Amino acid sequence: MTPLLPNYLGGQWHTGTGAGAPLVDPVLGTELVRVDATGLDLAAGFAYAREQGGKALRALSYRARGALLAEVLKVLQSKRDTYYEIATANCGTVKNDSAIDIDGGLFTLGTYARMGETLGDRHTLLDGELARLGKDPLFQSQHVLAPTRGLALLINAFNFPSWGLWEKAAPALLSGVAVIVKPATATAWLTQRMVQDVVEAGILPNGALSVICGSARGLMDQLQPFDVVSFTGSAETAAVIRSHPAVTQRSVRVNIEADSLNSALLLPGNEPGSEAFELLVKEVAREMTQKSGQKCTAIRRVFVPESCYQAAAQAIAARLAKTTVGNPRNESVRMGALVSREQLQSVQAGLIRLKTQTEVLFDGSTQPLIDADASTACCVAPTLLGTRNASGSAQADLVHDTEVFGPVATLLPYAHVGNDVSHALALVRRGQGSLVCSLYGSDSAALAQAAQALADSHGRLHIISPDVASSHTGHGNVMPQSLHGGPGRAGGGEELGGARALNFYHRRSAVQASTDVLRHLSTSSN
Repeated sequence: MTPLLPNYLGGQWHTGTGAGAPLVDPVLGTELVRVDATGLDLAAGFAYAREQGGKALRALSYRARGALLAEVLKVLQSKRDTYYEIATANCGTVKNDSAIDIDGGLFTLGTYARMGETLGDRHTLLDGELARLGKDPLFQSQHVLAPTRGLALLINAFNFPSWGLWEKAAPALLSGVAVIVKPATATAWLTQRMVQDVVEAGILPNGALSVICGSARGLMDQLQPFDVVSFTGSAETAAVIRSHPAVTQRSVRVNIEADSLNSALLLPGNEPGSEAFELLVKEVAREMTQKSGQKCTAIRRVFVPESCYQAAAQAIAARLAKTTVGNPRNESVRMGALVSREQLQSVQAGLIRLKTQTEVLFDGSTQPLIDADASTACCVAPTLLGTRNASGSAQADLVHDTEVFGPVATLLPYAHVGNDVSHALALVRRGQGSLVCSLYGSDSAALAQAAQALADSHGRLHIISPDVASSHTGHGNVMPQSLHGGPGRAGGGEELGGARALNFYHRRSAVQASTDVLRHLSTSSN
């Protein structure tokens, strides 16, 4: 009988009372485990997290909480092999793609563990400088950040069960805020196992870290005014969260990361065969195939000068043709499966939709799957689409509005006179706000100018020039030191960004007092 994964809530393990939802191997089609949250006392569990877990965390300094995160990291590092096995079975990813999720999550956790040492033995953070409130400097104002006395509900997407957990939980725990994580059902096993390993190690205070697997029904109902919720997923679900009474009536703070039509832009003057051109081709092919295109930061639209359209199509196709697709257990496979049958159907439907306005420049489905049954495996080959009319509202509106969450991208030409990229910038902005846009070129001034022009509509600008060809971190790779999030369609949220991530889990207050009183703020405790 398939095992039912337990939930951890209220400082105890609980097995759901329902039949549970099956988690399936997306390549073999076999049932792995089941998850269920039926019968949980959510109200008591949320109260326990606030009153026990949060209180115990706030009693510690940032340095002490950072030390706890360092111990958590050691536990997780000792069990990496198990996590890789789960990722292969439940996520269908090849080893290199599993590393993006697993090792990326551990790297982020380590970054915030070290940050605790930097923040020191304080219990609150100073925000900005002292500000005079009058001519006499004796009475002044100092803004401070204090950990919220609520909890953090983390609702995560299916594509990053490890990184999605730790990129949110690490800054929350370092801030002194208890965490309840709700992973996406399809790939919840890895998140649940990591939480289980941390809980069993006895590192964190009771109630500091909880996990609920299965249906999310009723979770938002438990939120109180000082709680926060961080969500990654579809725009439709984000709209439901934003309209929930916890948000509209109780002012629960919300961070949203939603859909994103991320772009890659080749600047003029970088002809086929140039180093910048080749860097674009390499990055587009990599972004299309990493994790089978199931990254919220993956490149979806590729903009090149009109004169480069055909050459770019051929060069990207040549790279994609080398991508072997199939069972990630086979060492010759370079791209595994989508995470579920539902996701496969979504990608197939999206492709059909985009093909009504595009031509197929490369179709990887002509190659057979390796060591996988096409009737069972949730595998889809990389597909490069293109249209020579990127501007027409009727001819290309779907391209600028439809995100296919798989190994699919669309090549789009833009017109220019000399180095004028105003047409390209306008096309990029038709994505209505994105997580990331990468720029390719060899003219530093032109790259900087384009970045400044696009900064208002992107959470991150990733500039790849020949001088950083071997050192840049990748278009879709989210580094904890830099902001993750984006305006408009991307959800309007902000995560990571180094110490900026802690702001979401703190409350800002202006303390008006004598200069002598304000001197003691940096060392005061709760």
